[in-house]
Amino acid sequence: MQLGMIGLGKMGGNMAERLRRAGHKVVGFDFSAEAVKRLNDAGSVGANSLEDMVKNLTESPRAVWIMVPAGDPVDQTIAKLKPLMSKGDIFIDGGNSNYKDSQRRHDELKKEGFEFVDVGTSGGVWGITEGYSMMIGGDENVVESLRPIFEALAPAPDKGWGRTGPSGAGHFVKMVHNGIEYGIMQAYAEGFSIMAAKKPLELDLAQISEIWQYGSVVRSWLLDLTAAALKKNPDIEGVAPYVPDSGEGRWTVFEAIDLNISAPVITESLIRRIRSREEDNLTDRMLSVMRNAFGGHAIKPE
Repeated sequence: MQLGMIGLGKMGGNMAERLRRAGHKVVGFDFSAEAVKRLNDAGSVGANSLEDMVKNLTESPRAVWIMVPAGDPVDQTIAKLKPLMSKGDIFIDGGNSNYKDSQRRHDELKKEGFEFVDVGTSGGVWGITEGYSMMIGGDENVVESLRPIFEALAPAPDKGWGRTGPSGAGHFVKMVHNGIEYGIMQAYAEGFSIMAAKKPLELDLAQISEIWQYGSVVRSWLLDLTAAALKKNPDIEGVAPYVPDSGEGRWTVFEAIDLNISAPVITESLIRRIRSREEDNLTDRMLSVMRNAFGGHAIKPE
């Protein structure tokens, strides 16, 4: 099957290569000439423009997988593609878009004769070897027409992917997936911090993480990655305590509030990430001032 791919960064490039290895023709475009060259060198077709990419897709209907940052970049990409494509062609958003945007795009494109599928994609840089987990939203017949692509990208043809519902469902499920991920990561980080602080026991965190990898109820792929990271850098040297967020944790918290669902773990893990980016933490300074005011507690100078 043929597939156009827009966005050949680490994840997009790896997806294109996995598809090529499975025998699919990938025609990719990226604003980075180096990324296009890598695609050509790997045996796929690197295009120098969107026009060139679409022209190289000879099968009908054409399908184009978009891997660009969420928000306006997705809308801009779609707007540039529409004049080049034909009715019945399929737009696939494999990035971390807000599910409400995906529902809007589906409805707008449907009215113009195009198809739209939202694919929440998990797997990161390891997907090229492990396969990608794909949560898919869209019209059932359109999703089914793309089955060969999903089967090639997934860990196995019958595992790790599926249509979760109508338009927006894929990105909604991926949003919740990432919210859960925030909570799991926070729990691991806090647990290892507690052990690191217990100096008299001289705990080896790398060794403990490896013990937990087998038979433990907290074993996971995330723990496997943590164990590998601790083995390389046991003391986490050279790593700033700054944790960004892609936005999906925030959306999960907003949805929980809208749905009147209590989600304290996900919410707190998001707050902790935001706090890690506060260079001048006024909150803690205010707490120190108040403790001094009512209890005469000493204020630690900077």
